[in-house]
Amino acid sequence: MPPARPTAIVTGASSGIGRATAILLAERGYDVALVGRSESRLKETADLVREATDDAAQTAIMPTDLTRPLAAAGLIEGVVQQLGRIDALANVAGYAPLMPIPEYTPVIIQQCMDANITYVMNLTTSVWPTFEQQRSGVIVNVSSIASVDPFPGFSVYAAAEVAVNMYTKCAAEEGKKIGVKVVAIAPGAVETPMLRQIFNEKMLPQEKTLDPYEVAEAIADCITGKRNYTPGETIMMPSP
Repeated sequence: MPPARPTAIVTGASSGIGRATAILLAERGYDVALVGRSESRLKETADLVREATDDAAQTAIMPTDLTRPLAAAGLIEGVVQQLGRIDALANVAGYAPLMPIPEYTPVIIQQCMDANITYVMNLTTSVWPTFEQQRSGVIVNVSSIASVDPFPGFSVYAAAEVAVNMYTKCAAEEGKKIGVKVVAIAPGAVETPMLRQIFNEKMLPQEKTLDPYEVAEAIADCITGKRNYTPGETIMMPSP
């Protein structure tokens, strides 16, 4: 009987960096739990995973609104039920409103914080007992260059990503004694649907953006141990 494949949870798996991360991890021997709001787009990702691995990788399609406070615990339970184990968590999903400070409303501020840092905390808290029990686990949080060099209008998004960087550092420190590694990756502009909802190609040409697979490769390298890093650090990946 072949050994069980490790399992990774990937949020934001319906497109962009998350989809690319799921495919790369599957190619490297992982089963993947695909998390996002759109079930139809997650199914598209699952088809791409199966195609890339000749059906070797198992997928769990987990349509979830991670901004709901109790969603994280249910997600972790569902992944264990469907795939049997959890070895890695890639927190890729995010939301980046762009507007001057006076135009932010309490609702938009809360949505931005929930979609970038609150869900990361909730999901980390929910998966932690599993990692503690098995004395191993890897968490990769996708932050942003905006956390150190924000574009005007990204005030709330940048603040949320600063929080991601600090939470990564804190979680890594707590994880040392139980074998859990935590790291953040902070890319610049990445050619994703979210980016193009904010900037057109005249404002930001494609040659000035990173390919989603470049960021996904960095995430996969951290999870699989191919890349050396200091737990708790934020790895900067500026765009061209």
